[in-house]
Amino acid sequence: MQQHRVIVLGAGYAGAIAAGRVARRLRREDVTVTLVNAEPDFVERVRMHQLAAGQDLKPRPFTEMFAGTGVELKVGRVTAVDADRKAVTVESADGEEQLAYDTLVYALGSTRNTQSVPGVAEHAHEIASRPGALRLRDRLAALAPGQSVLVVGGGLTGLEAATEFAEARPDLDIALAARGGLGDWLSPAGRRHVRKAFDRLRITVHEHTAVAEVGPGHVTTAEGTSFPAAVTVWTTGFAVHPLAAATTLETSETGQIVVDATMRSVSHPDVYAIGDAALVAGPGGKPLRMSCASGVPTAWQAADALAARLTGTKIPSTPLRYFNQCVSLGRKDGLIQYVTADDRAVRAALTGRIAAVYKELVCKGAAWGVANPTTGLPTRRRRVAVSAPSAPVGAAKR
Repeated sequence: MQQHRVIVLGAGYAGAIAAGRVARRLRREDVTVTLVNAEPDFVERVRMHQLAAGQDLKPRPFTEMFAGTGVELKVGRVTAVDADRKAVTVESADGEEQLAYDTLVYALGSTRNTQSVPGVAEHAHEIASRPGALRLRDRLAALAPGQSVLVVGGGLTGLEAATEFAEARPDLDIALAARGGLGDWLSPAGRRHVRKAFDRLRITVHEHTAVAEVGPGHVTTAEGTSFPAAVTVWTTGFAVHPLAAATTLETSETGQIVVDATMRSVSHPDVYAIGDAALVAGPGGKPLRMSCASGVPTAWQAADALAARLTGTKIPSTPLRYFNQCVSLGRKDGLIQYVTADDRAVRAALTGRIAAVYKELVCKGAAWGVANPTTGLPTRRRRVAVSAPSAPVGAAKR
């Protein structure tokens, strides 16, 4: 029996965890696991607001994180997926090549949504990626005291960005524009604490404000009001990588791959999709939101289902539910909003310094979990009992 070739596209939280979990569950003589990623080290996406604010993050090279696991890293950019021929096209420093697979784990994730409002792509900064956070870092560092920074978007990312920038640069005029009320999805206690933090950091809040256009040095609202903004930071939502929608995989209106309860594509059973790239039904049939909190359990489920199918064992089920929302409000303040299984706020909330410590532990735990994806599970690798026939790479070429 030839080795079963597993290719994982994307090494964010979901992709990196899935690759390590599969490799640690199966024997190397039976399976090869190749992780394709544009960068050679792990990016802690939940810390991009810290990077933009001028903080240095601990480097996490994949060669160290996956040492001894059998995961092979290929640094390159995925440019095409042929789900029918079972091949992916990758551009790297060595040129373009096609990689054939027997099982594909699609985890290319998401980036900022620049299509909804004119001027966003040209004039707004993002913190959905490390390059974007680094560009914003340089721009913020170049601002003179008193200049204005407008964060657009009142969700978790917007709250964290505004408070982080205000704490790091109290000499700047920081403002936040939210389509609804400030923290209006939180519990009463949570809303009060967020408002208290914004008041303490002297952040101006434009509530119930929809931005209709972003220009150089200003934004214009739907009502025609103009706000000054030497720097505009766009945090209103995410859009998935467009690659999946260009394939024969069944995708949703959002471009996410439609999967079953095991994260397996409903149209191509040799493809799994996880994290932001997948349309996953959570409690009550409600789609999981794009987040690290959603991506990690989908990675566990996909990796375990893949390994179970190859070894002929029972497919385990990973609970897909939420427990809390963790929000940093600078380095010394935070909010832990407890939620129902389907992500609705309950009355209980943890606030202040202890919440900041809690959030920091969650971030460290998420990064630690990438290098230790099978903690708490049996460590013995299983033999592959079934395998799809492996075709030579050349057979996948057009």
